[in-house]
Amino acid sequence: MKNKNIYKVGITGGIGSGKTTICNFFKIIGIPVFSADLEAKRILNESSQVRSQMIFHFGKDIYPSNHTIDRKKLAGIIFNSPSLLEKVNSIIHPEVRKFFFEWCNRQNSAYVVHEAAILFESGFYEMMDFNILVTAPEQQRIERVMKRDNSTAEQIKERISKQWPDEKKNQLANMTIDNNNRELIVPTLLELDKKFRLHG
Repeated sequence: MKNKNIYKVGITGGIGSGKTTICNFFKIIGIPVFSADLEAKRILNESSQVRSQMIFHFGKDIYPSNHTIDRKKLAGIIFNSPSLLEKVNSIIHPEVRKFFFEWCNRQNSAYVVHEAAILFESGFYEMMDFNILVTAPEQQRIERVMKRDNSTAEQIKERISKQWPDEKKNQLANMTIDNNNRELIVPTLLELDKKFRLHG
């Protein structure tokens, strides 16, 4: 049965916090997980409406071939310009939001998870019934990302500095999970699963 009012759980965390690991737990127990970041990438490449807006604002070179966006070029344009980043987000976010609700209507689980790197910054958290912030000590985050994609510590620190600090996000979250590799988080996640199923 399709569920238009399905219970929605938002999960976010800064780079290297381990939010994807948390989301993978929910996938393993059979809960549908919507990745806003993957969906944004798909929309950038597949939506003709988004493509035409991107070309209008950033030029034809942003899509060099096969309608696939040049992510490196786009990153170079927006990395140090909050106004241009805001412009890109204003083009993509409404499409992601629209697709998320269409996706929700196709699910028949007790609840769904919405994973987004900028859940709070984008305002997506307002569409959720419950929001979880995943945190970890900065040094641990840096080490995780260095292992994952061979970035330097300086590059990762620069990326962290562009994100909202956890203190700010914590004020908007319903719950914070400290993914510090010291405490067991599976019991917490199982308790949350029970709680969310009661709402579903």
